[in-house]
Amino acid sequence: MRFVLFFVCICFLSFSAARAEGPYQFLDWEITYGNISRLGVSQQAILINGEFPGPKIECQTNENLIINVRNNLSDPFLLSWSGLQQRKNSWQDGVSGTNCPIPPGQNFTYRMQAKDQIGSFYYFPSLAFHKAAGGFGAIRIYSRPRIPIPFPPPADEYTVLIGDWYATNHKSLQDMLDSGKELPPPDGILINGKGSTDAAHFAVEQGKTYRLRISNVGLQNTLNIRIQEHNMTLVEVEGTHTVQNTYSSLDVHVGQSLSVLFTADRPAKDYHVVVSARFTNATLLSTAVVRYAGSSGLASGPLPAGPTDDVDFSLNQARSIRTNLTASGPRPNPQGSYHYGSINVTRTIRLASSAVLVGGKRRYAVNGVSFAEADTPLKLADYYNISGVFRLGGIPDAPAAAATTGTAGGAATDDAPPPAATGTGDGAAEEVRNETAVMDSDHRSFVEVVLENGEDSVQSWHLDGYSVFVVGMDVGTWSNKSRDGYNLVDAVSRCTVQVYPRGWTAVLIALDNVGMWNMRSEVWARRYLGQQFYLRVYTPSRSFRDELPMPDNALLCGRATAAAATNSSRRLPLPRLY
Repeated sequence: MRFVLFFVCICFLSFSAARAEGPYQFLDWEITYGNISRLGVSQQAILINGEFPGPKIECQTNENLIINVRNNLSDPFLLSWSGLQQRKNSWQDGVSGTNCPIPPGQNFTYRMQAKDQIGSFYYFPSLAFHKAAGGFGAIRIYSRPRIPIPFPPPADEYTVLIGDWYATNHKSLQDMLDSGKELPPPDGILINGKGSTDAAHFAVEQGKTYRLRISNVGLQNTLNIRIQEHNMTLVEVEGTHTVQNTYSSLDVHVGQSLSVLFTADRPAKDYHVVVSARFTNATLLSTAVVRYAGSSGLASGPLPAGPTDDVDFSLNQARSIRTNLTASGPRPNPQGSYHYGSINVTRTIRLASSAVLVGGKRRYAVNGVSFAEADTPLKLADYYNISGVFRLGGIPDAPAAAATTGTAGGAATDDAPPPAATGTGDGAAEEVRNETAVMDSDHRSFVEVVLENGEDSVQSWHLDGYSVFVVGMDVGTWSNKSRDGYNLVDAVSRCTVQVYPRGWTAVLIALDNVGMWNMRSEVWARRYLGQQFYLRVYTPSRSFRDELPMPDNALLCGRATAAAATNSSRRLPLPRLY
């Protein structure tokens, strides 16, 4: 008996030590509504500690983040952390499928680790249409001092949050979508929360090199960024050091992040930073300023022209972004040493998006399924074995007639009724189901996912919990022969990928992170109206080696409240981190 207790204690202490790896950072955030005036209009925005955008998070690889979020809105609220992989810890992901909302007047403390990550990311509010009101901010994860970065340290680093913006209140936008209407085009573009009339500026000194960490935190538009009379060298994309190509302008698709270096090698004055929308009929443009020390004058001259709406330009630029195989990642081994191209694919998944009308209202679907929000977070339903919340196998592996069947399996959540609806998308008939559908997958499988876009707009997809190898993209129809053109050597690894109009993008994913993970469109109206689902990466073991236990501070809601009361012995709390 003493040996058993000793063994349990040693295991617990070992687990605690593993969780305690790296220093701790404690943040206390108050979420409020506040009035701001952007684009010449006063409107309600979401502020964090009174700031718009919210505070910047700066941490180092393996640092632990303890973020207490106090919700002083009149609405339930959650924050999600775009790009943080939440290793073994989807409990902290902050989306409706994993977490109960923070009720008005209450708080929740996120406890997460930047485990084996570096790079540029951002956070945002994930519920309702809150993202259209702000509440977003930058995340920087720095390399540890002993891990070299593949370029000289810059003189300074600047966050550049770019995004399209509506002058209309976010609740009015949500009402439009709920009533079945499409959103109008955005009204403008913000750079670090400012428009051109109150432009953001970046101070530089002649001859020095600076890093810009750029994130497209907008709702729908691809944005192009350029600096007047300066070139940019791409060095990092969502945690991956890249081949250091030089560009005069860069497309940043909605939801994406990247880092560039530029050298202040021009005469000392002000220069425009221009951000403009791509692939849209509406002309949207905003400017910021690079201001040299001792500037002799304001920015002047014609704004640097961006590329035309030619898809080929953007496609070729995307193909040029590749992994720097000689650079270290978060660990002291070259990041390119992971030979993904020699791993056997265990499963191919094709995901086709569509725009449809269901009951006269606009919906969006994936393989014929439009996601329906559940009354209980799917992660909690899975943990407590609550039936009827979601259906495993509800998303088929290909856009075919079989999409109306689905295959159940795994936990006892496979008996949720699949309500059917007939949708009509852009003149073509399509059977669409509104369903809380989950795709099941095995832990440590290696999958090929092909994202197919049959529409005339650029789409953007994101997978929580992972980075994916972007091995191919093109216009036209994907086929087995398309694999002949895959990059199986130095494809960039990132968490958000674009799919061009009437085209496809192929990614390879090593499913090594157990949990319930949101796969979604980053075009926020599409996600809100159904273009998302959850990927359940499953292992039958309940081992700390594979997944961290349910946090002791987890909020309960829906059917999980009663389930927790009758299954309290199943809840294994995390060791307190503070």
